[in-house]
Amino acid sequence: MQTSSLSRAGLLVLLAGQLLPMIDFSIVNVALDAMAHSLHATPVELALIVAVYGIAFAICLAMGGRLGDNIGRRRVFLAGVGIFAVASLLCGLSTSVNMLIAARLLQGLGAAWMVPQILATLHVTLQGRAHARAIGLYGGIGGLAFIIGQVLGGFLINADIGGYGWRSVFLINLPICLYVLLAARRVVPETRHARRVPLDIYGTLLLAGAIGCLMLALALGPVLHWSWPCLLLLMLFPLLLLGLRRAALRLEARGGSPLLPPSLLRLPGVRFGLTLAVLFFSCWSGFMFAVALTLQAGLGMSAFQSGNAFIALGSAYFIGAMRSTRMVERFGKRAMLLTGCGIQMSGLLALIATFHFAWPAAGIATLVPATALIGFGQSFIVSSFYRIGMSDVPHHQAGAGSAVLSTVQQSALGLGPMLLGGVFSQISLHGSYLAAITGTLSVELLLMALLVLLTGLNRRSFQPVVAEG
Repeated sequence: MQTSSLSRAGLLVLLAGQLLPMIDFSIVNVALDAMAHSLHATPVELALIVAVYGIAFAICLAMGGRLGDNIGRRRVFLAGVGIFAVASLLCGLSTSVNMLIAARLLQGLGAAWMVPQILATLHVTLQGRAHARAIGLYGGIGGLAFIIGQVLGGFLINADIGGYGWRSVFLINLPICLYVLLAARRVVPETRHARRVPLDIYGTLLLAGAIGCLMLALALGPVLHWSWPCLLLLMLFPLLLLGLRRAALRLEARGGSPLLPPSLLRLPGVRFGLTLAVLFFSCWSGFMFAVALTLQAGLGMSAFQSGNAFIALGSAYFIGAMRSTRMVERFGKRAMLLTGCGIQMSGLLALIATFHFAWPAAGIATLVPATALIGFGQSFIVSSFYRIGMSDVPHHQAGAGSAVLSTVQQSALGLGPMLLGGVFSQISLHGSYLAAITGTLSVELLLMALLVLLTGLNRRSFQPVVAEG
């Protein structure tokens, strides 16, 4: 269907909305100690406070994308912002762990309704250079928000503005939500799929079960020492995923529209984008977890100092993201991805060397050169992810394509702390924090080398494609 072009003001509103759910992934981490003392929360309860947000977010993304396609992406986006605002207020007013967990669950639902609409709206309302620039901004803001959460959370906890303590990390969302709600109706065009597609209820339940099993196991496994219920959840994950695939194939063969269309998953760009997401975003979240733990437990930094240590990384990331559009136009997506991997891997080697030469006196300034290199490289990789993943998605499947990529991205972000965090924990039990962070960064280097190899072998996903609606 024909749609209005997105104005610069509309793009800014969508990007402001994008900040909300991304920041809340990381901002809570630095507030956990304060929450534990205030609400007398156990380690399991703290793990649930973090996990239920990501679980609800990942489970409901595909449903959010389908709702936007059917009833209007702006309408669902605004509903998501409203839900997120109410949930953030409830988080800030929580007087018990159970109330906070329930509010975080609602917050995840609101986030899942917001995020697919942003990328889908960019995909169907912009073309050419404007589309490429918007995707670069989308990738830049998305990654930067993860780092802003670390820094802003540390600042808010340290400043204790108004005596709100940890509650301020949730209440800070309210003015942003209000701005987005007031502005979006005027500057964001309404778009939807020309034909209404029924919701795939069975597929939604199977997807919810699969992601719920995986992310609950990842969240509670380390806390519960991988007892049998956690292992059972892990074993159920591939079984439910297989059931989801079979159900989707049957529904598509009958002419229906499954929640995660197999035809979409057969597109070269989408398939490589999902591979990239699993390898890179699990490394990214695992890196943030392991480095923050090293700075605080190994080098004795406060949460505020630890957050500030990521400022150079975030600044370099944003600069790189702003340059990514010109880079991809000049050199292509494949060259930009390989360049990003090369720069990031150089930064990881530099960080290993920095820790070894400066330990145990490594300070924030000492880490700047290595972390800036890492952030600059990461920006090219993230921008490549969205460009590659959406490159051959037809306009009428924009919501589903955005939801598929975002679902795997969020699941990978949940996988990272278990994967690299598990390596870190095992080495630190039998050695020093220096040995633990060295081993963890070495594993990340190996995974990034695998991504480089797969990129070199896979040329089909990088062919220029014009998606038709």
